Amino acid sequence: MLTGQNVQILGAGIAGLAAAIAIAARGAHVSVAEQADEITEVGAGLQISPNGVAVMDALGLGAKLREIATRATAVNLLDYRHDRRVLRMDLAAHARDQDYLFVHRADLIDLLAAGARAVGVEIALGRRAVAVQDGENAAQITWQDGTLSSSNLLVAADGLSSCARAGVTGVQEPFFTGQVAWRALVPGDGTSPDEVTVHMGPGRHLVQYPLRQGRLMNIVAVQEQGEWTQEGWQQPGDPDTLRAVFSDFSDAVQNRLAQVDDVNVWGLFRHAIAQKWSSRHVILTGDAVHPTLPFLAQGATMGLEDAWVLADCLAAHDMPLAGAAYQTRRHDRVARVIAAANANARNYHLRHPVGRMAAHTLLRVAGTLAPKQVVGRFDWLYRHDVTAS
Repeated sequence: MLTGQNVQILGAGIAGLAAAIAIAARGAHVSVAEQADEITEVGAGLQISPNGVAVMDALGLGAKLREIATRATAVNLLDYRHDRRVLRMDLAAHARDQDYLFVHRADLIDLLAAGARAVGVEIALGRRAVAVQDGENAAQITWQDGTLSSSNLLVAADGLSSCARAGVTGVQEPFFTGQVAWRALVPGDGTSPDEVTVHMGPGRHLVQYPLRQGRLMNIVAVQEQGEWTQEGWQQPGDPDTLRAVFSDFSDAVQNRLAQVDDVNVWGLFRHAIAQKWSSRHVILTGDAVHPTLPFLAQGATMGLEDAWVLADCLAAHDMPLAGAAYQTRRHDRVARVIAAANANARNYHLRHPVGRMAAHTLLRVAGTLAPKQVVGRFDWLYRHDVTAS
């Protein structure tokens, strides 16, 4: 169904570029419009779990991804004050056949952009869509410079503030979760283990892991807070405020935060999964349709999964049947992922000392007596391969 079609994609992020590759590989002529003037080193670390690596393999980019990424060997959950171990999930021992990868977002974007251009995708930078109107025969796009264009198929992968979402599914106001997140990169000395470390405290937690062969350390810190007005993760924050918020965490955390010179901060908002994912000529993907909170490290990977399933459905059906099939195949899975991420947020932030001690004791016992079962409790997520469906 895609052979010879012209497809316009909004957004050159992970979901948009992956969708461009998958759709172009099925015979379509694909153009991607990105509002930024250049694809630069924006963002920080990402975790790509095996279900995302499977998509990269299917796109023909898995080997290159493994070259630029760091393979995670373990996940450590620590109590915040003295870094006493609560749980260690040994991925190297119990998931030898799976790749859990750390990668800088800019490196992944560069890889996807190169892969897209290699299959003939045109990427236009500095081109921002401000409105989308789905008509009888085509979707009409209004660009920031006032020009108009139309497309028989428009894929909106332009994130939380997608200009196409309201026209497809109606206006749905987000609500503040009561949490804000800090993101920073600091230099690494190349000696840090290839592990995720989560320091869990009352109302707060901090995650760190290495990037680029340990030359960088990625930090994401989350605190509960009563009010916040802005969304978007590129707002500058104050490193001294970050240090003050986590001042009662361990010496290891203090030493790491002492290295922070620049930090971004953003309010975490919940957006309901869109009730309708497509219209006659427009289809939503990635954060534009089902944004998730960063407590299961699945935002990027869900975008990769979306891209493959979307291309598969578009190749098998004309619109709007393709849109309906896509939503049917993806809805329940992303809903389960979002629910699991929300549960992690609660579990990381236990406030009552007795309750936190009891919960941590149970995790320690489980990690000692049934380590394989602990690692395997997310097999439904990590071992799922959308490319095999």
